[in-house]
This record gives sequence, C-alpha cells and structure tokens, in this order.
Amino acid sequence: MSVTRMEHTADADPRRWWGLVIIALAQLMVVLDATIVNIALPSAQHDLGISDGNRQWVITAYTLAFGGLLLLGGRIADLVGRKRTFVIGLIGFAGASALGGAATTAGMLFGARALQGAFAALLAPSALSLLTTTFTDPKERGKAFGIYGALAGSGAAIGFIVGGLLTEYLDWRWCLYVNVPIAIIAVFGALALLHDRPGHADARLDVPGAVLGCGGLVAIVYGFSEAEPRGWTDPLVLGLFAFGAALLVAFVWWQSRAPVPLLPLHIVKDRDRAGCFLTMGLAVIGMFGLFLFMTYYLQVILGYSPVKTGLAFLPLTAAIITGSTQISARLLPRVPPRALMVPGAVLAAGGMVILTQLTVDSAYASEILPALLLLGLGMGMIFMPVFATATAGVAPQDSGVTSATVNTSQQVGGSIGTALLNTIATTSSTAYVTAHLTGPARRAQVVAEGTVHGYTVAIWWAAGIMLLAGLVAGLMVTAKPPQHAPPAAVPESVT
Repeated sequence: MSVTRMEHTADADPRRWWGLVIIALAQLMVVLDATIVNIALPSAQHDLGISDGNRQWVITAYTLAFGGLLLLGGRIADLVGRKRTFVIGLIGFAGASALGGAATTAGMLFGARALQGAFAALLAPSALSLLTTTFTDPKERGKAFGIYGALAGSGAAIGFIVGGLLTEYLDWRWCLYVNVPIAIIAVFGALALLHDRPGHADARLDVPGAVLGCGGLVAIVYGFSEAEPRGWTDPLVLGLFAFGAALLVAFVWWQSRAPVPLLPLHIVKDRDRAGCFLTMGLAVIGMFGLFLFMTYYLQVILGYSPVKTGLAFLPLTAAIITGSTQISARLLPRVPPRALMVPGAVLAAGGMVILTQLTVDSAYASEILPALLLLGLGMGMIFMPVFATATAGVAPQDSGVTSATVNTSQQVGGSIGTALLNTIATTSSTAYVTAHLTGPARRAQVVAEGTVHGYTVAIWWAAGIMLLAGLVAGLMVTAKPPQHAPPAAVPESVT
C-alpha cells in the first residue's frame, strides 16, 4: 500500500460504507419512482377518472420538474451544503409522495408528482456530490461508484416488480406511500452517518434561468397534451408552442449574459457533447412513450395482472444492463463512440418496428419479447457511450453541470416523448373507433382494436425518432476511442 493510499485510508470516515448505503437508498428511491408509477397508472387512472389525454401528466409532471430544475438543484447544494440539501430533498420527496398517495383528484396527483420531481432535483445532485466527497481514495471511490451505478441501473427492474406487487396486493397508492418509510430511514441515516463541508456563501442561483428554461419546457409539453382534444392547429396549441419556444430562446440569451449561468454555453458548444445531449434526448423520447403504451397494452388489452406486467418488463431491463456493461463497456476503449451509438439506435428502432405489428391478441414470447430484447440492447449501446463521451475531458469545475445536463436531456426527452406520443396514440385511436364503429354490438372489440391501432401508430413515430437519434450521433459525435476504459457501471438514465 502506497503512502498516499495509507493517508487516504487513515483520514477516511470509518462509517463511510454505511454512508454509501444511505446515499444509494435515496438514489434508488428517485430512480425507481419512474417505473413503479408506470405499473400503477392504469389503476390510478380508473380510480381518479383521468382521461386518456391527460394520463401522461402522471409521468411528465415528474420528469419535467426533475429535468427542468436539476441544474438549479446542483447550485442550491453548493450554496447551502450538500448534506443539508440531501436531507431537505428526502423530507420533501416523502411529503410529496404522501400527498400523491392520498390524492382524491387528478390535479392533486399531478401536483404531487411535480413536487416529487422538484425535490428529486435537489436530492440527485447532492447524493452524487456526497458520494464524491465521502470516498477520497481512488480505489475505494471506484468501488463505491460501481455499487452506486449498479443500484441505479437496477432501479427500473425493482420499480417494475415492486410496483406490480404493491398495486396487485395492496393498492396503487402504496406505490407512492412506500417512499415515506424509505425516506425516514435515509434521513436518520444521513444525520448520523454523512458529513459535509459548509456551503459556499458566495455561490449564486440563476433563478431567471430556471424560470425561463423550465417555463419554456412546460409550455411546449402542455401544447402537445392539448393537441389531442383541440387539434394541432388550434390557436391555444400554436400559442403554447410559440410561447415555449420564445422562453427557450430567452433562456439561451440570458445564459450568455448571466453572472453565474445555470448552463454555461461553452458546455453545449462542443460538437461531441452537443451531439451526445441531442442523441440522449431523441432516444429517450421513444423509450418513455413505449413504457407507457406497453404498460397499458399488457394490463388493459392482454389482461395481465400488475405483477405479471412487471415481470414482463424484466427482459428489457436485463438487455439494457447487458448492452451497457457487456457490449459498450468492453468495446468503447477500442471503437469510436458513434460506432456503438448508431448500431444501438438501429437495433432499438428495429425492436420498435416489431411492436408496430401488435394486435389485440399478440403472443408475448413470439411477438413482444424479441422486440423488448432488441430495444434494451440498443438503448444500452446508446446510454453508456453517451455518458462516457459527454463527460470526457471537461474541466473539473464543469463536471457537475455536464453530468446534470446529460440527465436533464434524458428527463426532458422523456417529458416531450410521453406527451407527444400519448397525443398521437389517443388521436389515432379516436379516429379509428369513429371510422369503424357501426353499432353497439362490436363496440368493445372496436375500442380495443382502436386502442392498439393508436399504440402502433405512435410506435412508428417512436421508431422514426430513434433512427433520427442514430443519424445525429453519426453526424455530430466524431470523438475517437477513449484511451482508458470507463467504469462499467450502468448510468442512472437507464430508467
């Protein structure tokens, strides 16, 4: 053991590995919350009388607030201290989860999900920063990040299974209530085990940037959701798109002039990095929409129980982990990143094309499973090189904001994708039912066929967007193979 290594070990907190358990527990709670609610969504929609056009807000309210406020959350952690921000995030997340579990109206559930996203935006960056400051020895830090990444990567699988069990044997509300005891354990653990330096009093918050950026995204996603009942040419829909675009243009203008910008523009001016952000956003547009449709298809059309639905998604998660850790992590040191991203996009799009052939009585083993495996392998081949390339070669002071920007592009892509594809699906379903419904005798059959038709139309769009992600990666990401292999951990964006 070297002298430096001995000094690191001597100075290290003896309870640091228990601290890792607390940090990982909090991160797992944030990550699995996306998929755990997906499984519960059909039951929640029925219970609260949520329309098909509005059901996507249960997902997008969370991802929009999370993605839109993630960069601001990182700045707040710098200002008031990481441990304090971590504890505040845990308490707020638990409170918002309890509010969502007790929801009596659709609006109350949407609001609670937005609050969850806002507190998750405080929790996620402070958890990662605490991990970095708790483990100072390079070898120990690598091991800690490996454990953290494995837990984050398994969040999707755990969410599907736990969501299915809670929905089937208790109630969909427990998919939200379950966060409360987890957060309580994590709060007490954080107070007892985690240590942090005081916050930086000179750190400044770019509140105008957060308002402009998040406001622009909300306006655009709201425009997509209103296009279903009103039509794409409705003045309100067009006005929302125009207003959202104007706010985002103002956000870019302000970032070039703000004293401490939320997103320093030199981060996105780099061609490879910008290509990675775009590739991630476009790829996730299709993936999040697909989660929503397949959950409804399996439970409502095929009649799967929530537990069976969760199990049906497991091969997708396993394929993503395999694509990330066994294919990308092994090949990335030898091949350019786009040599993985482009084939990954083509594989994922191929899986989606298979799903466009769904009918009201498709078989899981022969028609759904192959598509999920292709999609998972493809997404794993995109995620890992995107994270490795986007964060490579950045200045130390920009590493946090760069990682947060990759996660922001993932959350924003998920928000836009869920709203856009849900609108396409519901519009297509309505048109199909109107055209084919000739009398009350076959109404149930026609409605089921129309629902599946809407899903397949939206999945065609998702496949096209996935191919566009591959095109962007092929044209914009020109980086050469990294000299050193990145850690073979699954990024948190897997979910």
